[in-house]
Amino acid sequence: MDFVPITKEGYERLKKELERLQREERPRVIKAIEEARGHGDLSENAEYEAAKERQALVEAQINDLCDKLSRCRIIEDFDRSEDRVTFGCTVVVEDVDTGATERYRLVGPYEAQVERGSISITSPIGKALLGREVGDEVEVKTPKGIRRLEILSVEWNHNGK
Repeated sequence: MDFVPITKEGYERLKKELERLQREERPRVIKAIEEARGHGDLSENAEYEAAKERQALVEAQINDLCDKLSRCRIIEDFDRSEDRVTFGCTVVVEDVDTGATERYRLVGPYEAQVERGSISITSPIGKALLGREVGDEVEVKTPKGIRRLEILSVEWNHNGK
């Protein structure tokens, strides 16, 4: 079985979410099912059906997180190069065509959150940047077309973000 790289913070976030689902959501759903059963005929009980659907969703989320956590390998020994883009670093790039700068932290696929500035090393941009150095220019095929990015800096002061 192949492993999926993850930061310690990312692993802890997944683990915390699993615990929340198991300790809070699952009991809440079970209680909702019990209450709905008390309302009589289950064949026409919309509350019961909704609670059962929610239960299926929560169980699917729990199973998914258990599967993800079993595949993860925490990577802590980062190659903290000042010039080379590696797993766990934050890289600042400039779009050569627009001049816009963006900041990305390269993380594993289970913890990537583009809206929070972290991208997966398996994403098109992540793959293109990984192993490259400050000053390198990369071309990335994205859904919006080819993007040309210049690597401006590599940082390690992400503070777990």
